[in-house]
Amino acid sequence: MKKERVVVITGAGISAESGLKTFRDSNGLWEGHDVMQVASPQGWTNNMELVLDFYNQRRRQLSEVSPNTAHKALVDLETYFNVNIITQNVDDLHERAGSSHVLHLHGELLKVRSTFDEELILDWKDDLHVGDFCEHHFQLRPHIVWFGEMVPLLEPAAHLVSQADYIIIIGTSMQVYPAASLIDFAKLTAMIHFVDPKPAIASRANLTVHAETATIGVPKVVDTLLKTLDS
Repeated sequence: MKKERVVVITGAGISAESGLKTFRDSNGLWEGHDVMQVASPQGWTNNMELVLDFYNQRRRQLSEVSPNTAHKALVDLETYFNVNIITQNVDDLHERAGSSHVLHLHGELLKVRSTFDEELILDWKDDLHVGDFCEHHFQLRPHIVWFGEMVPLLEPAAHLVSQADYIIIIGTSMQVYPAASLIDFAKLTAMIHFVDPKPAIASRANLTVHAETATIGVPKVVDTLLKTLDS
């Protein structure tokens, strides 16, 4: 029997419950820095060492946290559904929980790439320093999509959404573009579940809002989808 397709779109809210500090919860500041200082091409040009130190701190913090019950609940869906996760987060908590298909819309903290060839991407768990070069002797940079840069995986993400029978949106306002545009690609028949403690939208015919945190709301949504298999 063909498995129905579930696409999960996650944002900062799901990672915050694992203890990760997020831009969403810090009033526009990350560790005292204006976001444009540490997450823009201009910031990189102005102060490379500051940017590298910022992501080194994020990388170290990531090693100290673990996937939470929301991450783990999503893995349970894979037995019965074709599941793809589209995350705006740069951490690896979905993978560590056991999810098989994760698309990182905004890059990955545990990867770096060449400033000469953006398709030259390396796994990187340690600190990154000025003077760490790619094989072409160009500086390596965080593999993060910064403000003002193109989102190269937006098109494949939109295709996944367009194929989904169910869409679960977790811990993201879906108000910031281009990620917010993904929902526009959903089929009219797709059933959507929105999990966020402070939802910016209301329930309607094919959309159910769960005004709860990810660790509370996601297991409930997963249970709801699993019960549809018995009906």
